[in-house]
Amino acid sequence: QVQLVESGGGSVQSGGSLRLSCKASGLRFGDLNMGWFRQAPGKQREGVACISWSGDTTYYAAPVKGRFTISRDNAKNTLYLQMNSLEPEDTAMYYCAYGGPCGLAMVLNPSGYRGWGQGTQVTVSS
Repeated sequence: QVQLVESGGGSVQSGGSLRLSCKASGLRFGDLNMGWFRQAPGKQREGVACISWSGDTTYYAAPVKGRFTISRDNAKNTLYLQMNSLEPEDTAMYYCAYGGPCGLAMVLNPSGYRGWGQGTQVTVSS
């Protein structure tokens, strides 16, 4: 059974930082592209960042490029998202998922990914 468990969310002030983690089990983590997504109340889910199975390729959505860094540790079956210079517009529930293409397609079609966890809430106050 595939399980993705996100953690690390919280409440911070604008300009602050958080590091999200996603612990995966029940899948061949090291063989799969992974992605971070977010959904704010009343908005559609959007792609934030993705990383190839090897970690060699990453892609970031325009709103987070230069502020967020995605990484993975295949030995620990864990995906990370380092978020710096957080803005109130980053407030959302953050999810990890697996198996989709890593690139602009991740942003255009988040449904290409699978295995959505329960999410972790990020709240940024001004």
